[in-house]
Order: sequence, then C-alpha cells, then structure tokens
Amino acid sequence: MEEKKQFLCGVVEGFYGRPWSMDQRKVLFQWMQHWGLNTYLYGPKDDLKHRLLWREVYSPEEEGQLRTLIVEAQSRGLRFVYALSPGQDIVFSSSCDLTLLKRKLRQVSDLGCQAFAILFDDIDHSMCQADSEAFTSFAHAQVTVTNEIYRFLGEPPVFLFCPTEYCGSLCSPSVSKSPYLQTVGEDLLPNITVIWTGSKVISRKLSLESLAEVESVLQRPPLIWDNLHANDYDSRRLFLGPFKGREPQLRNHLRGLLLNPNCEFEANYIPLHTLGSWHRAGKEDTKDEECEYCPDRALSAALKDWMEELNQPLQAGRQNTRTDQRASVPTSHCKTPDRSDCPSTFRGTSTVAKLPVFPLNSSSPPSSPTKVSGEREGREGEKRKSYQSCQPIQQPPGTKPGAPVAGGRGQKAQGRGLCGGKGLLSESQVRLLVGLHYLPHEHGPSAQKLLQDLTWLKTNCQLVSTNSKKAAPQKVDEWRGRASRFLSLCEDIAQLHCSVVGGNNRAVLYDLYPYVWDLRNTALVAKAFICWLDGRVLSDSSALGSWRNCFQWCGKTTGADLLGVESEPWAFKGGVSGEVQMLLPVGSSSELFTHPPPLFPTSRLYNIRPYHSKDKVELYRMVRQLHLRTQGGPESSAAHPDVIGDRCLGPCLALCPEYSFILEDELGVCGCVLGILDVRSFAKRCQASWIPAMRDKYPPKMNGTHPNTQDLIQLMEEDQGEYPDSLLYHFPSQLRLDALPELVDISISRTLLTALLTALKANGSQGVFCEVQPTDRQRLEFLTKLGFLEILRGEARSREGVVLGRLL
Repeated sequence: MEEKKQFLCGVVEGFYGRPWSMDQRKVLFQWMQHWGLNTYLYGPKDDLKHRLLWREVYSPEEEGQLRTLIVEAQSRGLRFVYALSPGQDIVFSSSCDLTLLKRKLRQVSDLGCQAFAILFDDIDHSMCQADSEAFTSFAHAQVTVTNEIYRFLGEPPVFLFCPTEYCGSLCSPSVSKSPYLQTVGEDLLPNITVIWTGSKVISRKLSLESLAEVESVLQRPPLIWDNLHANDYDSRRLFLGPFKGREPQLRNHLRGLLLNPNCEFEANYIPLHTLGSWHRAGKEDTKDEECEYCPDRALSAALKDWMEELNQPLQAGRQNTRTDQRASVPTSHCKTPDRSDCPSTFRGTSTVAKLPVFPLNSSSPPSSPTKVSGEREGREGEKRKSYQSCQPIQQPPGTKPGAPVAGGRGQKAQGRGLCGGKGLLSESQVRLLVGLHYLPHEHGPSAQKLLQDLTWLKTNCQLVSTNSKKAAPQKVDEWRGRASRFLSLCEDIAQLHCSVVGGNNRAVLYDLYPYVWDLRNTALVAKAFICWLDGRVLSDSSALGSWRNCFQWCGKTTGADLLGVESEPWAFKGGVSGEVQMLLPVGSSSELFTHPPPLFPTSRLYNIRPYHSKDKVELYRMVRQLHLRTQGGPESSAAHPDVIGDRCLGPCLALCPEYSFILEDELGVCGCVLGILDVRSFAKRCQASWIPAMRDKYPPKMNGTHPNTQDLIQLMEEDQGEYPDSLLYHFPSQLRLDALPELVDISISRTLLTALLTALKANGSQGVFCEVQPTDRQRLEFLTKLGFLEILRGEARSREGVVLGRLL
C-alpha cells in the first residue's frame, strides 16, 4: 500500500516525433536518479508498436532492448511505466482485439515491467456500429476494456488511464458537467489513476481550485501529464526555461506529475533539473525559505550544472557514451569548408559569355586553382577593418571595439574559425540561450528586451526618416541609443550561434542547432532592417510610401501578449523568431524565414548591413573575381578593371545605394544584394546620368581600350531597356543578388535577400522581380522557394530571360 501512495514524479516520453535512442534514455535515467525523480513512462507517439501497430508483439531483438531498458530503470530506483495507445482503431467490443491487447501487455510484463498505462488521447470520439450496440457511451467502452486489462495484469500498484477528455478545454460542456468524465469517475476501478494535463493541453498554471474540481468529478486525485516543455507542435520553438507555474503544495492533491518535455533530448537538462528541485521542495516539511521552490533559484542551480555538461566533449546522439565517462569521449568536429550553394541574380542575362553568371552548385570548381589561391591571398592579405552597423549613425549602434568595418577581406578573427573549434560557452551566453528559448507562455529577459526594443524602434522610426530634420535631437538620440542596444543584442545572438557550433559538445549542437540557427538568421534580418531605417525609410510626405503605410502590415503585439492566459501556445507559432519576423514588413511571408538548416553547421560569423560608399572597391573586386571564375581564361577587363563592376553594380550603387545590402564575414565583404525601388524612374535616371558618365569613362578612341570594352558599354545601355507596363504595374521594384560561392549555408543568401525585401516593402513597394536565364535551374529553384513565380518568359525586353516576381 505504501508503494501506491508514493508521489510519482518524473518523465513521460510521450511526444510526437522521433523517439529518443536507447543511449539517451540511459543517460536520462542517470539524470533522474541524481535529481531525485522516480518514474519514467514510455509512450512515444511515433513508436509504431506503441500506437499505430499496437497489436503487433515485439520481435526478439526488440524484446531484448526493452528488457535492458526496464532493468536499467529499475537499477536506478526508477519505476518503468509501459504505455500503449490502442484508441485509434481498437474495436472495444471485439474479443479478438481484447485478446491482442492482453497478449501485448503480457509480453511486456514478462520482460519485468510492473506498471502500465492505457492511453486514449488524441482520438476521434465516434464508435463503430458494433461498439455502439455493445456500450452506452464512448467512455463506457473505454472504461470497460481498461478495467478488464487492469484485472488481467493482476491489479498492478501503478496503472494509469488517459481519457480522451484529458484537459478542461476538451471537456463538454465543462469539467464538472462532462458526461464522459462522470462515467470515468463512476465506473473506472478506484485504484486506476486518471491522467490530466490541466485546464489546457499546455497549461500555464495549475491551480488548487481547478484540480479540486477534477478530483471531485473523477473521484480520485489525478496524475498530471505536464506538457509545459513539450515542443512537438511547433518546429521553431524550444523550451529551456525552469519548471514553473506549479506550486509544490499541489502534490497533496495529485497522484503524481510527469513532465512531457522537448523532443530534443539535450534540451531537457534544465527542465528536468528544475523539476527535481520542485519535487524535493514538495517533500520538505519545514517552512524554511531556502527549502521553498523558487523557479529563478532553481534555474541558477541548473545553469551552473549545465555549464559543465555543455562544455564536455560529447558525440552527437551520445552513442556509446555514458555521462560518468564523458571525459574519455572523443570529440567529433565538422571540418567542412564554407562553400556556397548561393545564387546570383542579374537583370541582364542575355549575353552569357560576357556577363558574369555565378555558380549555384557548391561543388562547381573554380576555373583555375591559381585564381582561387590568388583570390584568397588577396582577401586575407588586406588589412583587417571593422564593419559598421549603420552608416548615418556616427557611433554605429551595436558596434563593439575591435569589430570589423566594411572594406577589404582581412585576417580571420581569433576564436571565430570554422566549425570544429574548442571554445567554451560562457555563462552569459548560456543565460542568453535560455532567455531566448524560455517557456511557451513566457519569454526570458533577453527575448523580452529584443522584442520590446524592436517594437519601439519600428513604431518611432519616423524620428530618423528621410525627413527627420523636424524631429527633436534628443528624440533622435533616444532612437539611436535604443537601436545601438538592439543591434548589440543581435550581435550577441550571432556570436552565440558561432559558440554553439564551435563548442565541444556535439550532442547539444545537433539538438539545439536548428533553433539557434533560425533565430540567428531572423536576427540578422532585423538588425539589417534597423540599420537601414536610419536615414533611409521614406518620410510621411513621400508619394511612394511611408513608415505609417509600411507598419500597418506589421504585427502590433507580441505572441505572449496575443496569447494571454487562456490560449494554447500553438495559436502563435515561431516563438521569438516568429515574433521578430511578424514585426518586420515582410513578416507574413513565412517562406522567407522557414527553411531547413544546412547539413554542415558552420561557425562563421556573418553580418548583413546597408551599403557604404567605401564598400564599392571591394564589391567591384568581388564581381570581377566571380566573372573570372565563371568565364575562365585571361581577364578580359585588364585594361579597365571597373568594366564588370560598372555594368553589374554601378547603376544601383550610384543611383539608389539606399537599397543595397552587404554580406560580410570575418574576412570582410562576401556578398551583396542590390535593389531598385521604382524601375521606371531608375531607367530614366540611368539614361540621363549614368550612361553619359560611362561614355565619358570609356571613350571609343581611348588608347589601350580593350576590344570588348565597347561591347560591354553597349550592353550597359541595353540593360536599361523597357519592361512591359503590365509587369511594372504589379512589380515596380527589381533586385539582383551577388555572393561569393563559398557559403555552405545557403540560408545566408536567403537572409540577405529578405533584408532587401524588407526595405523595399517598408518604402511602399508592392512587388519585386528579377530576370533569370531559363537554363539556370538551381537559381530558378532557389527563387521559387522564396515565393517568386514565373510571370514573363521571352517577353522581357525582347530577351530569352525568365522574369520571376513576388508580391510584397
């Protein structure tokens, strides 16, 4: 009887998604033993023989694994609860199904398991005709089968039943008046424990009042299946915060509490560590304040222990490792060079032989090894400069001493190498990581600051618009001060990404990387956008658009505010990344922000910022080198090294530099994206000023003029040909993307492009287009994934190019 009364506290592996490995479960049992937890429930939804193929018995090999797991749990002093989910297709009135159910559970019982659970969650309420004739209700059918199985197994001391109405929001019409729960309470045998998740599937808090109501209708104290840290409903969210919102005194009204945590095993260190603190605090009889559970204090203790874990050299998946043997585990490091799959999109693409067409395929070798080594020497040989975050701000927001400025490709920064470094995560970085991935209903301090500053900067950007001379200087200073703080936090997020990738613990890396990578990319866009706003967003008087027009499309509240106490967290997807995204002008375009991470993580530190005039030399050199790579042979523009740059970049940099963004890494500039807000007016300006300037720069009778020079000048004139009015009506803006083919993470190119689209939308653009050669399949695929659709073929200026466009 004492065993029945023990408070069950531990872990339920009951999420949707890939189940944990056997090695991970063994590590889990070590954690649980160390932290004073006592129960593990096995019920992963994607284990076929747990749910979909529940009738099938385990093979001899599977039996061996399950027996090993049961023995391992019991050797750690843990109760192993085996759960089965037959509810999707069981025929309750079928003697055959009942026999198969008994056979399956008897098999597990023979392996040494002494505790069981029957789960009827997340299934349809309807019954087949045979069941409708045999039972008075759905609840009656479930209870009848459950009681029989309980007796068949010898009435084990721990036997759990999960109802179909397992939380307050699923009860009809309410918890106290639900006929389903009333039947369960009256007919289910008294020693069978009923599982409950709270007022919601994911309950922000558990109150004594709500639990008393449930206990009354069920006629027994429930066991809480706690989904506080479950993340299987949102692929962009991770929960690293402490166990919270459940007072330890609740245990007096519960049979137990099992936490259903993150799908990613390594993300559960803090949740389970703090759950252990909560469980121990509930057992203390003393009123000593030190013994009371405090989430913040528990988090600090867990962080201290997790720091040691994070900096251990663990392999991904923890295969063949034990936590008590970590020091001997070899480190597995990624040595993949940072090469690109990234595309280059040009407006004029008809004369492929003369215009640079840069490769999408990262495996495409350069035309000559000498060119590559020469380029690398040139890039690394230059004096390292620092990147500035914003051109108009004298002291660039977020710029830290020693950070690079736009210009050449310099020496690689110390401690910021490619994936494979052995750097340690600092405590401030781990706190930042947790704060950005906190809890489903609550953001941590760093995330709150990030969202509050971005919201304020967006709302008050008229202070730094193109017509901001009327703004009070102190207000402008306030805007720029908050911008500096925001950009500094974005830089910390980028550095956190590098540290996670370059750290020793590969097990943590592969579980956390998709989330850290996603937030890094979103922060890069937000950082570039805030930099761009200062002095570039159009004023209210502009006919093209203004910050007021732009931001009526942006989110006005954060997800946490939108959710409130009564909403489920999946009502607003994406977590902090999703909320930052929705605060941007193109935030509703999910295809710009959600895409799979690269196969080979890289710790290279990237930055995206608006173009500065000092970048021109490096950009011209970049496109010239890319031209050499793709065309091969001697440099055709040796006599006039600016010819390629003047054609590819010159018009945009000269006439609309405010829509140019730079991508840079530790070595300097490595890519750019150029935009044109209004193609019609831009073409007129080109004919009026740019083309005459080029004729003066490259006179036809100039001595030493290369024979191809005049051909390229003629192409410059053709590049400014007219597009159909039907195109420009819906897609008034244009873009082109250039990047060095050395980026293994193609998402950086997507992020760079998204930064430009954000700026174009902010200043009133309704749509943007670009022209691509129909043979460039990879480039077409890249743009299609970003929402670009083919709108013209063979009609653009009487050329063969395909015109792709997307509405903003």
